[in-house]
Amino acid sequence: MPFDPCMPSPDRPLLVRLRNWVGDVILGLPALQWLAARGYRLQLVGPGWASELLAGHGWPVHRHPATGAERVALWRRLRQEALAVDAGFDRRLNTLVLTHSFSSAWETRRAGLRAIGYATDGRSLLLRRAAPLQRRDHALQVYWDLAGHLLGQPLPAPRRIGLRTPEAGEQQADALLRGIGAGFIVICPFTGGLYEKQRKDWPDFPAFARRLRELGREVLLCPGPGEEAQAQADYPGVTLLPGVRLGAYGALLRRAALVVANDTGPAHLAAAVDAPVLSVLGPTPPEFWGPWGSGVQVLRRWPQWPSVDEVLLATERRLAGLPAPGALAVPPPRQAEPAGALSLMR
Repeated sequence: MPFDPCMPSPDRPLLVRLRNWVGDVILGLPALQWLAARGYRLQLVGPGWASELLAGHGWPVHRHPATGAERVALWRRLRQEALAVDAGFDRRLNTLVLTHSFSSAWETRRAGLRAIGYATDGRSLLLRRAAPLQRRDHALQVYWDLAGHLLGQPLPAPRRIGLRTPEAGEQQADALLRGIGAGFIVICPFTGGLYEKQRKDWPDFPAFARRLRELGREVLLCPGPGEEAQAQADYPGVTLLPGVRLGAYGALLRRAALVVANDTGPAHLAAAVDAPVLSVLGPTPPEFWGPWGSGVQVLRRWPQWPSVDEVLLATERRLAGLPAPGALAVPPPRQAEPAGALSLMR
Protein backbone atom coordinates (compact mmCIF):
# COMPACT_ATOMS: atom_id res chain seq x y z
CA MET A 1 0.00 0.00 0.00
CA PRO A 2 1.50 3.42 -0.89
CA PHE A 3 2.37 5.76 1.95
CA ASP A 4 -0.35 8.29 2.69
CA PRO A 5 1.03 11.32 4.61
CA CYS A 6 -2.51 12.26 5.64
CA MET A 7 -3.00 8.95 7.47
CA PRO A 8 -0.59 8.87 10.42
CA SER A 9 -0.16 5.71 12.43
CA PRO A 10 -2.33 5.35 15.56
CA ASP A 11 0.71 5.89 17.84
CA ARG A 12 1.60 9.24 16.28
CA PRO A 13 1.07 11.92 18.97
CA LEU A 14 -0.01 15.46 18.24
CA LEU A 15 0.21 18.18 20.88
CA VAL A 16 -2.50 20.86 20.72
CA ARG A 17 -2.70 24.22 22.45
CA LEU A 18 -6.39 25.02 22.98
CA ARG A 19 -7.91 28.49 23.13
CA ASN A 20 -8.82 29.99 26.52
CA TRP A 21 -12.60 30.53 26.22
CA VAL A 22 -15.42 27.98 26.27
CA GLY A 23 -16.83 29.12 22.94
CA ASP A 24 -13.45 28.97 21.20
CA VAL A 25 -12.67 25.48 22.50
CA ILE A 26 -16.07 24.29 21.27
CA LEU A 27 -15.61 25.89 17.85
CA GLY A 28 -12.22 24.17 17.59
CA LEU A 29 -13.74 20.76 18.33
CA PRO A 30 -14.49 19.73 14.70
CA ALA A 31 -10.82 20.32 13.84
CA LEU A 32 -9.78 18.07 16.74
CA GLN A 33 -12.26 15.36 15.67
CA TRP A 34 -10.93 15.52 12.13
CA LEU A 35 -7.33 15.09 13.31
CA ALA A 36 -8.30 12.21 15.59
CA ALA A 37 -10.18 10.56 12.72
CA ARG A 38 -7.01 10.80 10.62
CA GLY A 39 -5.14 8.79 13.24
CA TYR A 40 -3.46 11.38 15.44
CA ARG A 41 -3.30 10.68 19.18
CA LEU A 42 -4.14 14.05 20.68
CA GLN A 43 -2.59 15.53 23.81
CA LEU A 44 -4.37 18.79 24.62
CA VAL A 45 -3.13 21.73 26.70
CA GLY A 46 -5.63 24.34 27.86
CA PRO A 47 -7.75 25.72 30.72
CA GLY A 48 -8.60 23.40 33.59
CA TRP A 49 -12.30 23.27 32.72
CA ALA A 50 -11.51 21.94 29.21
CA SER A 51 -10.94 18.48 30.67
CA GLU A 52 -14.58 18.21 31.76
CA LEU A 53 -15.93 19.92 28.65
CA LEU A 54 -14.19 17.40 26.37
CA ALA A 55 -14.48 14.37 28.67
CA GLY A 56 -16.81 12.57 26.28
CA HIS A 57 -14.06 12.39 23.66
CA GLY A 58 -11.44 10.70 25.84
CA TRP A 59 -8.49 12.96 24.97
CA PRO A 60 -6.00 13.80 27.73
CA VAL A 61 -6.21 17.50 28.66
CA HIS A 62 -3.32 19.05 30.56
CA ARG A 63 -3.97 22.21 32.53
CA HIS A 64 -2.11 25.19 31.07
CA PRO A 65 0.24 26.38 33.85
CA ALA A 66 0.28 29.91 35.21
CA THR A 67 3.88 30.90 34.47
CA GLY A 68 5.96 30.83 31.33
CA ALA A 69 8.62 28.62 32.89
CA GLU A 70 6.02 26.07 33.98
CA ARG A 71 4.48 26.07 30.51
CA VAL A 72 7.79 25.40 28.80
CA ALA A 73 8.48 22.61 31.31
CA LEU A 74 5.08 21.02 30.51
CA TRP A 75 5.70 21.18 26.76
CA ARG A 76 9.15 19.62 27.23
CA ARG A 77 7.69 16.80 29.28
CA LEU A 78 5.00 16.11 26.70
CA ARG A 79 7.65 16.17 23.98
CA GLN A 80 9.74 13.55 25.78
CA GLU A 81 6.70 11.35 26.34
CA ALA A 82 5.82 11.62 22.66
CA LEU A 83 9.36 10.71 21.59
CA ALA A 84 9.12 7.57 23.72
CA VAL A 85 6.32 6.23 21.50
CA ASP A 86 7.18 7.92 18.19
CA ALA A 87 10.85 8.14 17.23
CA GLY A 88 9.94 10.43 14.33
CA PHE A 89 8.12 12.97 16.53
CA ASP A 90 10.88 15.58 16.17
CA ARG A 91 11.10 15.17 12.40
CA ARG A 92 7.60 16.37 11.55
CA LEU A 93 5.04 18.99 12.45
CA ASN A 94 4.06 17.81 15.91
CA THR A 95 2.18 20.66 17.60
CA LEU A 96 -0.98 22.53 16.61
CA VAL A 97 -1.28 26.01 18.15
CA LEU A 98 -4.90 27.19 17.97
CA THR A 99 -4.16 30.33 19.98
CA HIS A 100 -2.99 33.47 18.18
CA SER A 101 -0.65 34.86 20.84
CA PHE A 102 3.09 35.42 20.60
CA SER A 103 3.65 33.69 23.94
CA SER A 104 2.09 30.38 22.84
CA ALA A 105 4.43 30.18 19.83
CA TRP A 106 7.42 31.24 21.94
CA GLU A 107 6.78 28.60 24.61
CA THR A 108 6.44 25.74 22.14
CA ARG A 109 9.57 26.89 20.31
CA ARG A 110 11.57 26.99 23.55
CA ALA A 111 10.43 23.45 24.26
CA GLY A 112 11.89 22.30 20.93
CA LEU A 113 8.55 21.60 19.27
CA ARG A 114 7.78 21.95 15.57
CA ALA A 115 4.50 23.87 15.65
CA ILE A 116 1.99 24.97 13.07
CA GLY A 117 -0.21 27.99 13.73
CA TYR A 118 -1.45 31.17 12.16
CA ALA A 119 0.91 33.99 11.23
CA THR A 120 -0.37 36.45 13.83
CA ASP A 121 1.20 38.68 16.48
CA GLY A 122 4.64 38.68 14.82
CA ARG A 123 5.29 35.02 15.58
CA SER A 124 5.93 33.58 12.12
CA LEU A 125 9.63 32.93 12.80
CA LEU A 126 8.78 30.96 15.95
CA LEU A 127 6.50 28.51 14.15
CA ARG A 128 7.74 25.71 11.97
CA ARG A 129 4.86 26.51 9.62
CA ALA A 130 2.94 29.80 9.76
CA ALA A 131 -0.36 29.68 7.88
CA PRO A 132 -2.06 32.82 6.53
CA LEU A 133 -5.15 33.79 8.50
CA GLN A 134 -8.40 34.54 6.67
CA ARG A 135 -9.95 36.94 9.18
CA ARG A 136 -13.24 37.15 7.31
CA ASP A 137 -14.09 33.52 8.04
CA HIS A 138 -16.16 32.16 10.92
CA ALA A 139 -13.99 31.13 13.89
CA LEU A 140 -14.91 27.46 13.44
CA GLN A 141 -13.74 27.65 9.84
CA VAL A 142 -10.47 29.27 10.97
CA TYR A 143 -9.66 26.39 13.33
CA TRP A 144 -10.85 23.80 10.79
CA ASP A 145 -8.64 25.28 8.07
CA LEU A 146 -5.57 25.15 10.32
CA ALA A 147 -6.10 21.41 10.73
CA GLY A 148 -6.41 21.24 6.97
CA HIS A 149 -3.03 22.98 6.59
CA LEU A 150 -1.50 20.32 8.83
CA LEU A 151 -3.12 17.46 6.94
CA GLY A 152 -2.54 18.97 3.52
CA GLN A 153 -6.16 18.19 2.71
CA PRO A 154 -8.65 21.09 2.65
CA LEU A 155 -12.29 20.09 3.13
CA PRO A 156 -15.51 22.04 3.80
CA ALA A 157 -16.28 22.38 7.49
CA PRO A 158 -19.12 20.17 8.81
CA ARG A 159 -22.52 21.64 9.58
CA ARG A 160 -22.57 20.25 13.13
CA ILE A 161 -20.02 20.15 15.94
CA GLY A 162 -21.06 16.91 17.64
CA LEU A 163 -19.84 17.45 21.20
CA ARG A 164 -20.11 14.19 23.16
CA THR A 165 -21.20 14.53 26.77
CA PRO A 166 -19.85 12.04 29.33
CA GLU A 167 -22.13 9.48 30.94
CA ALA A 168 -21.60 11.09 34.33
CA GLY A 169 -22.84 14.39 32.90
CA GLU A 170 -25.93 12.70 31.49
CA GLN A 171 -26.75 11.25 34.91
CA GLN A 172 -26.16 14.62 36.62
CA ALA A 173 -28.47 16.34 34.14
CA ASP A 174 -31.22 13.81 34.83
CA ALA A 175 -30.86 14.43 38.55
CA LEU A 176 -30.95 18.22 38.13
CA LEU A 177 -34.10 18.04 36.01
CA ARG A 178 -35.98 15.72 38.33
CA GLY A 179 -39.38 17.33 38.92
CA ILE A 180 -39.05 19.69 35.96
CA GLY A 181 -41.50 18.97 33.17
CA ALA A 182 -40.75 18.57 29.50
CA GLY A 183 -40.81 21.63 27.28
CA PHE A 184 -38.70 23.86 29.50
CA ILE A 185 -36.73 26.79 28.06
CA VAL A 186 -33.18 27.57 29.14
CA ILE A 187 -32.07 31.19 29.02
CA CYS A 188 -28.40 32.22 28.96
CA PRO A 189 -28.46 35.97 29.65
CA PHE A 190 -24.97 36.50 31.05
CA THR A 191 -21.93 37.19 28.94
CA GLY A 192 -18.38 38.19 29.73
CA GLY A 193 -16.38 40.96 28.13
CA LEU A 194 -17.21 43.36 25.32
CA TYR A 195 -17.21 43.23 21.54
CA GLU A 196 -15.42 46.24 20.09
CA LYS A 197 -16.04 48.12 23.36
CA GLN A 198 -19.79 47.44 23.30
CA ARG A 199 -21.78 45.24 25.66
CA LYS A 200 -22.97 41.89 24.33
CA ASP A 201 -25.84 41.22 26.75
CA TRP A 202 -29.40 41.89 25.56
CA PRO A 203 -30.77 44.47 28.04
CA ASP A 204 -34.36 43.17 27.79
CA PHE A 205 -33.58 39.63 28.89
CA PRO A 206 -35.25 40.07 32.34
CA ALA A 207 -38.43 41.41 30.71
CA PHE A 208 -38.38 38.56 28.20
CA ALA A 209 -38.06 35.97 30.98
CA ARG A 210 -40.96 37.58 32.85
CA ARG A 211 -43.17 37.43 29.73
CA LEU A 212 -42.31 33.76 29.26
CA ARG A 213 -43.37 33.05 32.81
CA GLU A 214 -46.62 34.95 32.29
CA LEU A 215 -47.30 32.74 29.28
CA GLY A 216 -46.90 29.66 31.47
CA ARG A 217 -43.48 28.58 30.20
CA GLU A 218 -41.06 26.93 32.60
CA VAL A 219 -37.76 28.81 32.41
CA LEU A 220 -34.37 27.59 33.67
CA LEU A 221 -31.19 29.55 34.21
CA CYS A 222 -27.81 28.08 35.19
CA PRO A 223 -25.77 30.96 36.63
CA GLY A 224 -22.03 30.56 36.66
CA PRO A 225 -19.64 31.55 39.46
CA GLY A 226 -20.31 35.12 40.53
CA GLU A 227 -23.62 35.35 38.65
CA GLU A 228 -25.89 33.92 41.35
CA ALA A 229 -26.84 37.20 43.05
CA GLN A 230 -27.73 38.92 39.77
CA ALA A 231 -29.74 35.90 38.69
CA GLN A 232 -31.79 36.00 41.90
CA ALA A 233 -32.35 39.76 41.62
CA ASP A 234 -33.19 39.97 37.90
CA TYR A 235 -35.03 36.68 37.30
CA PRO A 236 -37.66 36.07 40.01
CA GLY A 237 -39.76 32.99 39.34
CA VAL A 238 -37.14 31.45 37.07
CA THR A 239 -35.76 28.08 38.20
CA LEU A 240 -32.10 28.67 39.08
CA LEU A 241 -29.59 25.83 38.91
CA PRO A 242 -26.28 27.31 40.06
CA GLY A 243 -22.97 25.50 39.96
CA VAL A 244 -23.78 23.18 37.04
CA ARG A 245 -20.53 21.80 35.68
CA LEU A 246 -19.81 21.77 31.96
CA GLY A 247 -20.28 18.04 31.41
CA ALA A 248 -23.76 18.15 32.93
CA TYR A 249 -24.57 21.54 31.40
CA GLY A 250 -24.24 20.20 27.87
CA ALA A 251 -26.48 17.25 28.68
CA LEU A 252 -29.04 19.55 30.31
CA LEU A 253 -29.11 21.90 27.31
CA ARG A 254 -29.70 18.96 24.97
CA ARG A 255 -32.92 18.19 26.87
CA ALA A 256 -34.31 21.75 26.52
CA ALA A 257 -37.17 22.59 24.17
CA LEU A 258 -35.24 25.77 23.30
CA VAL A 259 -32.16 27.65 24.46
CA VAL A 260 -32.33 31.45 24.17
CA ALA A 261 -28.92 33.03 24.63
CA ASN A 262 -26.68 36.04 24.27
CA ASP A 263 -23.22 35.86 22.71
CA THR A 264 -21.85 33.57 25.41
CA GLY A 265 -20.13 30.22 25.90
CA PRO A 266 -23.34 28.34 26.82
CA ALA A 267 -24.84 29.31 23.44
CA HIS A 268 -21.95 27.56 21.69
CA LEU A 269 -22.30 24.63 24.09
CA ALA A 270 -26.01 24.30 23.30
CA ALA A 271 -25.36 24.37 19.56
CA ALA A 272 -22.55 21.83 19.93
CA VAL A 273 -24.88 19.26 21.54
CA ASP A 274 -27.55 19.86 18.85
CA ALA A 275 -29.99 21.71 21.11
CA PRO A 276 -32.35 24.16 19.35
CA VAL A 277 -30.84 27.62 19.84
CA LEU A 278 -32.21 31.12 19.39
CA SER A 279 -29.22 33.46 19.59
CA VAL A 280 -30.00 37.12 20.35
CA LEU A 281 -27.03 39.14 19.19
CA GLY A 282 -26.11 42.79 19.36
CA PRO A 283 -22.69 44.01 18.20
CA THR A 284 -21.31 40.49 17.62
CA PRO A 285 -21.37 39.57 13.89
CA PRO A 286 -22.84 36.06 13.54
CA GLU A 287 -20.86 35.34 10.37
CA PHE A 288 -17.71 35.35 12.54
CA TRP A 289 -18.85 34.31 16.02
CA GLY A 290 -22.41 32.98 15.89
CA PRO A 291 -23.20 29.57 17.44
CA TRP A 292 -22.66 26.88 14.78
CA GLY A 293 -25.21 24.21 14.00
CA SER A 294 -28.23 23.31 11.92
CA GLY A 295 -30.49 23.98 14.92
CA VAL A 296 -29.25 27.58 15.36
CA GLN A 297 -31.18 30.69 14.39
CA VAL A 298 -29.89 34.19 15.06
CA LEU A 299 -31.87 37.37 15.71
CA ARG A 300 -29.88 40.55 15.10
CA ARG A 301 -31.01 44.11 14.32
CA TRP A 302 -27.79 45.94 15.09
CA PRO A 303 -27.25 48.84 15.81
CA GLN A 304 -30.53 48.22 17.67
CA TRP A 305 -31.37 45.20 19.76
CA PRO A 306 -34.40 43.03 18.90
CA SER A 307 -37.51 43.90 20.91
CA VAL A 308 -39.07 41.62 23.52
CA ASP A 309 -42.04 41.05 21.21
CA GLU A 310 -39.74 40.02 18.34
CA VAL A 311 -37.90 37.51 20.49
CA LEU A 312 -41.16 36.17 21.96
CA LEU A 313 -42.58 35.64 18.46
CA ALA A 314 -39.37 33.92 17.37
CA THR A 315 -39.48 31.74 20.50
CA GLU A 316 -43.07 30.65 19.93
CA ARG A 317 -42.37 29.83 16.30
CA ARG A 318 -39.27 27.80 17.20
CA LEU A 319 -41.26 25.86 19.78
CA ALA A 320 -43.85 25.16 17.11
CA GLY A 321 -41.18 23.84 14.76
CA LEU A 322 -41.33 26.89 12.50
CA PRO A 323 -38.49 29.20 11.44
CA ALA A 324 -38.15 32.44 13.34
CA PRO A 325 -39.10 35.42 11.13
CA GLY A 326 -36.07 37.37 9.96
CA ALA A 327 -33.62 34.98 11.63
CA LEU A 328 -30.26 34.00 10.18
CA ALA A 329 -28.79 30.50 10.15
CA VAL A 330 -25.19 29.75 11.20
CA PRO A 331 -23.70 28.17 9.17
CA PRO A 332 -25.84 29.32 6.23
CA PRO A 333 -27.56 26.50 4.33
CA ARG A 334 -25.76 25.12 1.29
CA GLN A 335 -26.67 22.71 -1.48
CA ALA A 336 -24.38 19.82 -0.63
CA GLU A 337 -21.12 18.93 1.04
CA PRO A 338 -18.68 16.06 0.54
CA ALA A 339 -19.71 12.95 2.46
CA GLY A 340 -16.20 12.66 3.87
CA ALA A 341 -16.51 15.92 5.76
CA LEU A 342 -19.74 14.84 7.42
CA SER A 343 -18.76 11.25 8.14
CA LEU A 344 -15.99 12.42 10.46
CA MET A 345 -18.53 14.01 12.77
CA ARG A 346 -21.31 11.42 12.83
